[in-house]
Amino acid sequence: MRVAFFEDFVFEDPAVDVHQAAGLGPIALTRPVFELVCGRFTLRERILRCGNVTEWGAFIRPQLAEMYREQHPQTRVNDLAWLHEAPTLLINGRWLPSAESLEHMTGDEANVVGQTVVSLLLDPLEAPLLTEQGWNDSLAQMARTRQVCRGDGPLVQHPWDLVNHNPRQLCEDFRFAEPSGHQVTLPAHVALLGSPEHLSVDPSAEIEPFVVLDVREGPISIDAGAVVGAYTHIKGPAHVGESTQLFRADVKGGTTIGPVCRIGGEIETSILHGHANKYHLGFLGHSYVCPWVNMGALTTNSDLKNDYSSVSVPLAGNSVATGHPKVGCFIGDHTKTAIGSLINTGSSIGVLCMVLPGGELLPKHIPSFSKVWHGCVSDEFNFEQALGIVRASMGRRDCELTAAHENLLRVLYQQTTAERTSAVNRSRAKSQPGSFTPRG
Repeated sequence: MRVAFFEDFVFEDPAVDVHQAAGLGPIALTRPVFELVCGRFTLRERILRCGNVTEWGAFIRPQLAEMYREQHPQTRVNDLAWLHEAPTLLINGRWLPSAESLEHMTGDEANVVGQTVVSLLLDPLEAPLLTEQGWNDSLAQMARTRQVCRGDGPLVQHPWDLVNHNPRQLCEDFRFAEPSGHQVTLPAHVALLGSPEHLSVDPSAEIEPFVVLDVREGPISIDAGAVVGAYTHIKGPAHVGESTQLFRADVKGGTTIGPVCRIGGEIETSILHGHANKYHLGFLGHSYVCPWVNMGALTTNSDLKNDYSSVSVPLAGNSVATGHPKVGCFIGDHTKTAIGSLINTGSSIGVLCMVLPGGELLPKHIPSFSKVWHGCVSDEFNFEQALGIVRASMGRRDCELTAAHENLLRVLYQQTTAERTSAVNRSRAKSQPGSFTPRG
């Protein structure tokens, strides 16, 4: 089976790409929406594991194409001619299909969630209907020629959707794990609470003494090369990715920690995409943290307001009501927070930000490529210097800032100029003597 993953806003004007992706905030600026994590995997990884996929392609924002081709050299990216070659299953990158939906997709059906087409088998003769002017109208037209079925599984609209669905998705994704609790001999003084069949530990993972693994409310999976340090407590459902290290961590249910992370302190119902550091004490709750983020010692976020009311999040500077009382922060790639950073409830922190605390809650909206100094967003950001920090931090993990990756950061830097200018102006106005703006 051939599969093509697509973003809803494929092939639109590159000048407005950053705004079209704004619904998923800073976490989607540097990657296609189907490369966002929920559960153990991204949507693309889950589909490739579920189905008999022989070939796959991707239709994404043009600015992402160069870097994505570099990451997946065998993949056809934004190649409309490829769709003319054979029947291809189109899958919306924002859909989180259930296992049943994946198993029962047929060629005569179009799956929809609300009014949005989430999957459809494209006949090569229909391929000319998909043009560089957008797909949504064409997909809706094609769906009317098929049996329309309700797609089982949510359509992700905002970053907090991924976090809220993470506990359920972790339980579903455990079917891909090899239950090994009854086969692996845990070290002395390691406590397993619950049934061994809900624990999966790769044989190459290391679990030190005085660790508690609690699977009574959900499964736990620990991937190859992971190290779970002494005095760590993990409560399922939870996943620990390949080569990740936990240091006296308190990991609560609903948490995904991706590959090559270094994690300490308290984590609750959060997603750390991978290659992220939260080595020291501090709380992270109901949040999504992108790769190459480093959270300095005692960095802590709030995920609940004092009055327990619904939280709003400023995505691209525009306040969006979540309808949920528990919402943390969403942090884009390469951002660094300094020691003692205090992140407000429902915060959006963009790509490659330098956050220096001033002893009070940080601004809820920190646009990409910004420096925060004493609680204010500053325009004193040196882009070339920041690229040097990116190279250094990636080099510490034996990774390289490639030309494609650097080009994407440069494009995003230009595209976020207006958002950044607006945030700086608001910050200046707030800092004027006699001004007062209540924090939301």
